[in-house]
Amino acid sequence: MAALNGRYDTLDRTAEGDNMRKLFESTLISLDGAVDNPGSWAMRYFNEESRQEATEQLRRSDAMLMGRNTYLALAAQWANADGEFADAINRITKYVFSSTLERPVWSNTELITTDLPETVAKLKADGDGDLTLYGHGQLSRTLLEHSLLDEIMLSVHPVTANSSASGFTVPERARLTLRESHARKSGVVVTTYAVSYT
Repeated sequence: MAALNGRYDTLDRTAEGDNMRKLFESTLISLDGAVDNPGSWAMRYFNEESRQEATEQLRRSDAMLMGRNTYLALAAQWANADGEFADAINRITKYVFSSTLERPVWSNTELITTDLPETVAKLKADGDGDLTLYGHGQLSRTLLEHSLLDEIMLSVHPVTANSSASGFTVPERARLTLRESHARKSGVVVTTYAVSYT
């Protein structure tokens, strides 16, 4: 594993080279910037086109990372579902970062309770496929603070959620560079950004 400083800000990429796998965040966001509780405003846009894109993303990944709330929401919706996307998300290895979740019951799930930055750095240094993170919450913000998130895909939905919760934010030291953008027939606009750190 690469040497890390106290904040896990700088990875010794001379040792890892380009062999470190990337960590991608995929987040649903409303026109008014809400990212919380997407099941109440985004699911009507989860059509065959978005389902196929999400399935392909999971197939490119070795594992998923998630916090407690995302785990509970996704497990409730997909753990007993059928279909191509359900099969992909049920089969993939899932790492849940939580100090309050007692015992995960979703298949292929491992609970991580301590040393979040160090654990994620180790995960990035091991294995071949990339890592996927759904949603933008405390887990994402911690990863950004420690320079561990490599790419962010925002799916902007043509709806206002009228949420009072905090929306999508990145620390000042993180820089987003647009890599790709496309619109789905549903009106959802998908923008992908590479993340760099100062």
